[in-house]
Amino acid sequence: MHQNTRGIKQGDRLLKMQGKLDRGPVEFKSHVVKQDGEIMAIATQDVISSPPTSTIMSAAEQMTKCGFRRLPITDAGTRKLRGIVTSGDVINFMGGGDKFQLVKVRHGGNLLAAVNESVRTIMTQQPETLMDNARISDAVDVIITKKIGGLPIVDADGVLKGIVTERDVLRILGAERSSLNVEDVMSSTLRVTAPDCPIASVTRDMTKYRFRRLPVVSDDVLYGIVTATDIMRYLGSREVFSRLETGHIAEVTALPVRTLIARELSTTTPEKNINEAAREMLEKNLGALPVIEDSRLIGLVTEFDLVRAFAAG
Repeated sequence: MHQNTRGIKQGDRLLKMQGKLDRGPVEFKSHVVKQDGEIMAIATQDVISSPPTSTIMSAAEQMTKCGFRRLPITDAGTRKLRGIVTSGDVINFMGGGDKFQLVKVRHGGNLLAAVNESVRTIMTQQPETLMDNARISDAVDVIITKKIGGLPIVDADGVLKGIVTERDVLRILGAERSSLNVEDVMSSTLRVTAPDCPIASVTRDMTKYRFRRLPVVSDDVLYGIVTATDIMRYLGSREVFSRLETGHIAEVTALPVRTLIARELSTTTPEKNINEAAREMLEKNLGALPVIEDSRLIGLVTEFDLVRAFAAG
């Protein structure tokens, strides 16, 4: 990352650090996962959901309060699944993509008005689901092939019965010993941003490239990591409103992304075994770990990377 980046948006920078070792791509061969028990055995069954008539604000508050990345949207009486709202939908709404039109066009940029729209206006309709008699291998297949982090589970009538996530699957698969190290499964070509990059630019990048997180780098040194959940929490905690004067969303999305970054940062190293990395991520409730070598960021390992690696065996 020593090339001249003048004139290039900080949010568009690519990190291409291979470190000291030649880390070529690892080919994963899919196979049937040995754990073939029913999906309900590992799923969360007491699922909190919201009705389609609830506001965007109340959904964001619920997700922030409970620490959720996703919230199923169900009919109040029947509990039939109507959609799902994710942290990705929230950052799309906050300025990342097409859902921002709700704020920009319908409400003329007024965030206070837009957040009182019903959550159905930004939810993902007809989300990918699993039946309540599915196997763990079915969940793994959908997670890996469609890169979906969480799947609602429904019965034959479409009634919500549970939800299973990458983390639930990782908890099971990670119990099986692997000879792979972090460097074998991590992503080493990363899109990064800078501490002073506006939140609006970060939401656009995360939505455009379907990222859940972006490393924040300053002078080639890892400053922190910003996640879709951090941006959602900015809204759901109501911190965003303390920074509003006119009510226009530009007031809060023009702020530098460093205002959202927690200073406590967990990292890993390329030679660490993936079982250890998985254990740390599960214990600390983390979706990813930056990979550091010689004080430099050389990659990122995520829950998805680990699920894919363990499933490949």
